[in-house]
Amino acid sequence: MNRECQNGSVMSRRSFLSRAATATAAVAAAEFELLDFASSLYAEAPKPPGGPRVRVVYVRPDKEPIVSWPGGNCDVPAQQALFTRTLRDAAKKLGVELDVRDTPLSKPEDVAGLLADLKQSPPDGLIVGAMSLGMWKPVNDIVEKRGDIPTVVYSHVSGFTAHFQCGRKTPKTFLGATPDVQWLETALRMFNTSWRLKNSRILILTQNGPDVMLPAWGTALRFTDRARFERELKNVADTPEARAIANHYARNAKRIIEPSRREILDAARNYIVCRRLMEAEQCHGISIACLGWLNPVCMAFSKLLDEGIVGGCEADRNAVISELVAIHLLNRPGFIQDPSPNTVNNTLIGSHCTCATRLEGLDKPYRAPYWLRSYHTRTGCSMEVMWPIGKEITVMMASATQPTIIVGTGRVRANVTQPPTGCCRTAVEFELNGVADTRDVKGFHQLFLMGNHERTIQTYGQLAGVEVKAIT
Repeated sequence: MNRECQNGSVMSRRSFLSRAATATAAVAAAEFELLDFASSLYAEAPKPPGGPRVRVVYVRPDKEPIVSWPGGNCDVPAQQALFTRTLRDAAKKLGVELDVRDTPLSKPEDVAGLLADLKQSPPDGLIVGAMSLGMWKPVNDIVEKRGDIPTVVYSHVSGFTAHFQCGRKTPKTFLGATPDVQWLETALRMFNTSWRLKNSRILILTQNGPDVMLPAWGTALRFTDRARFERELKNVADTPEARAIANHYARNAKRIIEPSRREILDAARNYIVCRRLMEAEQCHGISIACLGWLNPVCMAFSKLLDEGIVGGCEADRNAVISELVAIHLLNRPGFIQDPSPNTVNNTLIGSHCTCATRLEGLDKPYRAPYWLRSYHTRTGCSMEVMWPIGKEITVMMASATQPTIIVGTGRVRANVTQPPTGCCRTAVEFELNGVADTRDVKGFHQLFLMGNHERTIQTYGQLAGVEVKAIT
């Protein structure tokens, strides 16, 4: 149902802004034009205090023989300095506490000392830089004797196939053999993801109850009454901040079809309520049993996801864990969706009424185009986000009850608009790789993610002790 203006046309961004141009709104707009939208009161994502502690050591002789790899054409100390610099830059960005031993482990007593330190004070992660062809035995000794500490062995072209069997069957171990030095940031992201999962608390609005910890991940869930949202909403007036948020989404929408100015403003107020409730309960994300609400939280959740904060639909615990993994491991929000197979094309259509716009990454400039639409109830404001045709995607879902993730890949085939189709507002059709019949796809409310991340998720599973299975 389109809500039409007096002239019978669909409301445009211009008409929205002109209707909003009362004297009060004009003053507010003038105030907020001076500010970057991203620098609002709530721009900083809530994070658990602290971060994981990661030990870094290098295994190599004091002086590398010319005839051995990496050989005389490599400045080995400079190479180690590059690795350390890359890790420190990534650690600063991620909030990881980095403990680097600059003096290389070159003698048996050095390795014995490290193992004793690890036993006495286990870190959250260990990175072993294997830098010499002739010193893989001490690397293997560290891997086999370091206990239960998640460990990455990093090799920058310093071994052969036989050496790279190191840790292949050892739990919570991954050998990262690559000349791509920037991959070290991914190594830190994996440690950081596990730590963030164990130290995050998500607010669930269903009914009051005691906190619950999900043993498979260590994530805490805090429960409160759904009616609390409506009570808090009454305390949120049409503040300059709410008007700035509403104007931002209206100004940047490609079209405004059903929502009225009042409904868009109420959607902005919903965002403020979400942030207030998270702050009050010391939570780092939120999920609401929101199905059927007349004043939906769809636009609010889109904004939260764009900020790297879990905004999870329908109090779905699997979706909450999946979003935490996507945000921290892949640095991008996922699209929670209802899967509907297209049996004619053998494709999968996923649809929901909220979707982030920072599909390429939280630190990337790209913003997906969107329309402002109504919700299932034909009221309120939701998001119809357009995905770029032909781009690679990943489908993934983590289980809240088991340390498992299902994953698959594909490409964007089409965006599905309503009408004539009847489904949720953001609706995307995907071609999936290696799926003979899309009716075999497992799960519900899986995440769609821009890009092919299957290998990274598999690597994380190996390091974190998480079983990664195919989507079918």
